[in-house]
Amino acid sequence: MVYLSKIYTRSGDGGETSLGDGSRVAKTHPRIAAYGTVDELNSVLGLCLLAELPAEYAGWLSQVQNDLFDVGADLCVPEKPKSEQLELDPEPLRVTPGQATRLEGWIDRANENLEPLRSFVLPGGSPQSAHLHHARTVCRRGELAVQHLCEVEAVNPAVLTYLNRLSDLLFVLARSCNDGGRGDVLWKPGENRA
Repeated sequence: MVYLSKIYTRSGDGGETSLGDGSRVAKTHPRIAAYGTVDELNSVLGLCLLAELPAEYAGWLSQVQNDLFDVGADLCVPEKPKSEQLELDPEPLRVTPGQATRLEGWIDRANENLEPLRSFVLPGGSPQSAHLHHARTVCRRGELAVQHLCEVEAVNPAVLTYLNRLSDLLFVLARSCNDGGRGDVLWKPGENRA
């Protein structure tokens, strides 16, 4: 259980913040950018949930919001080599492959009744779809931020898999909220060139 008795600590006033293991890093560190973008995605999903989504999709996204806190918890505790772990160290919360597998099942379910894609889809159509496309793009940016972190530090690979599947789910849900894809706004290559 998390208990926060005081919201401001003044410990970040100098441009540093604490990670979940107690170490301190600059607020511009790639790890902070990664879980900060995941936090932004969670906020955008909150807006999606206010957009009168089908009840089944709203239930899925509520679960995703909780999962994204798992992602943030995973990212805020750097992975240590086994040789550096002490027996008394608490086991950090890590995202599992099963969380991405659950998303795959939802993708398959939502994709069953979609019109086949005939072009790239522009964000829009219904308000619900536009919100879901917004969430999808923030999810992709979060995935890129985690990938950047992977280039400098070890990261649980299940985090990248989860974010990749989540962006796919958001794309499929956006199409579904456009009357099963029939209301998708399609890209017309070169249509407005002079």
